[in-house]
Amino acid sequence: MSRIGRKPIVLPKGLDFKLGADNEVTVKGPKGTLNRKLPATMLIEQKDGQLIVNRPDESNQSRALHGLTRTLLDNMVKGVTEGYRRELEIKGVGYRALKDGNDLVVLLGFSHATKIQPPAGISFEVSAPTKVAIVGIDKEQVGQQAARVRALRPPEPYKGKGVSYAGEVIHRKAGKAGKASKK
Repeated sequence: MSRIGRKPIVLPKGLDFKLGADNEVTVKGPKGTLNRKLPATMLIEQKDGQLIVNRPDESNQSRALHGLTRTLLDNMVKGVTEGYRRELEIKGVGYRALKDGNDLVVLLGFSHATKIQPPAGISFEVSAPTKVAIVGIDKEQVGQQAARVRALRPPEPYKGKGVSYAGEVIHRKAGKAGKASKK
């Protein structure tokens, strides 16, 4: 039995959970609403304020989907109650970020500023010129948007310049040692 899949998901107060046909799930909470179609073979049941995910048989496909289904449901519940936040750090001389309405404008050493429009349900927060946070209720979208911003100028190993996740460890390289002069 999957260790993750067999854990029950506790539904907090004020959360509205609906299970439709073919495991079409709708979770509504204080931060918003999320919809998702989960694998139809998984058995999802709600009892005593908890969600329990069971698998129909012991096939490899069912075993693989068991933990995944439970984790996707848990991410939806956490998203509509607490939300998700991914923080980025910008390092480098002249590298910075600023907000233009809802859009994020980043200056990363290119000849032009790069403007990023957030998709629906995602917002950008700029607490300092070198600190950016991506906030939303969908964990996948928050992570995808953070990866897109980071991909504009990934951190390089020699000086550490670029966009990195907060707390990300950049393994630094020594660089050229230089030739000793021959006399």
